[in-house]
Amino acid sequence: MIKDLYIIRAHILPFIFSMLTLFGILLLQFLMKFADKLIGKGLDTWLIVKLVVFNLSWMLVLVVPMSVLGATLMAFGNLSQNNEITVMKSSGVSIYRMMAAPFLASVLIAFLLFLFNDKVLPDANHQARVLMSDISRKKPTLSLEPGFFSQEVSNYAILVRKINENTNELSQVTIYDYTNPVSINVVTAKRGKIYFSFDQKNLIMDLQQGEIHESDVKDTKLYRKLIFEKHRIVMDGTQFSLHQSQGGLRGERELGVDTMSAIVDSIKSEQNVYYTNLVEMSKKHFLLDSAVVLGANPHVKVNDKSLLYIRILNKINAAKNIMLANSRKIEWANREIEKYEVEVYKKYSIPAACIVFLLIGAPLAIMVRNGGFGVAASISLFFFLIYWAFLIGGEKLAERGFFSPFIGMWAANFVLGVVGIILTYKTNQETITISFRFFRKLVPKRLRFEQTNNENT
Repeated sequence: MIKDLYIIRAHILPFIFSMLTLFGILLLQFLMKFADKLIGKGLDTWLIVKLVVFNLSWMLVLVVPMSVLGATLMAFGNLSQNNEITVMKSSGVSIYRMMAAPFLASVLIAFLLFLFNDKVLPDANHQARVLMSDISRKKPTLSLEPGFFSQEVSNYAILVRKINENTNELSQVTIYDYTNPVSINVVTAKRGKIYFSFDQKNLIMDLQQGEIHESDVKDTKLYRKLIFEKHRIVMDGTQFSLHQSQGGLRGERELGVDTMSAIVDSIKSEQNVYYTNLVEMSKKHFLLDSAVVLGANPHVKVNDKSLLYIRILNKINAAKNIMLANSRKIEWANREIEKYEVEVYKKYSIPAACIVFLLIGAPLAIMVRNGGFGVAASISLFFFLIYWAFLIGGEKLAERGFFSPFIGMWAANFVLGVVGIILTYKTNQETITISFRFFRKLVPKRLRFEQTNNENT
């Protein structure tokens, strides 16, 4: 029991360190990708935090299996480097026994990750998609520059000569109003102030000491001039404010296993109806005896037979169109079923990767005998790229019907799981050491000599 706790304790810090490092990398990639959609729109800090938190959910699904692999490599690598593995083996403890506690821990992590995949991730994906869609529709915040016309507000052109940055007061304001197409309105004012309404739906401009010049497009003789001390213009500001929608229909990545299974059952029942219609139509129109259709009566005239031929051909064409429609519906149902089944199996296969990566990481760490972060990161990245290539390729091929969704989503676990079992068996049978001395040949001789001197000192 003490030995198991010691081995588990050796995994905790590397696991946390790996998770924080990978979270940082993925979060930085996310911010770099969507920075242009977030900057300059005057978004509330809380909205950006919500968007990041929602996207941390799918990052967690990727980070946990890779962190298990990295933690296993660093933990068992340190134990092997300190000869603790050798001591335990000489005491009669097999590799299988050493891996028992981490294996149970990986099973627990896989189960918790599946619950997260099924219960939390769909809602987080849905909220992230809806929020990002709302943000993409929001225009940048209104910006007025002294001496330049701004046409960011629909049907208005605004010119301001001076802006007090401390009080946000405007001086020498000129506004061209195009809201009424049959008239031309020009508003000028010495001072003004612009702000949003409380509900963020309207943009309000309070003007002081100005004039309103109005003329008719059709009748140029009509002209009106109004002098005011105070005047308020209310403009539509919905384009500058963020209105969060309630969502709508959810995609397959925004649903849980139970919901997707119910949808698959519903599509399969519809598919059975299409198939039954197709079979009945083929029996009715294409398995009839021609003699029965045309009539075997020799007294039927030639013209009547020609008319019968025409009618039969029309019925056959109509039946063919109906059968083609049913066959297309069956094909569509197959694609929809495969799409949902891919997501269902993915929710199981990714958590199972935690167990597979433990089977690979433990024997590799013992062989390498190095628990450094560089070695662990390199091996983790290598195997995770292989796993992800299998997963993405299997998903695309399964959705196109090349093989079943189960094989597409579980092929990576099966292949890497077999590799892990073989490595574990070989490591338990004899001590195998993997050396990276080959890569030292790629280092220049001068640097290699300095490195050797440092090792000797």
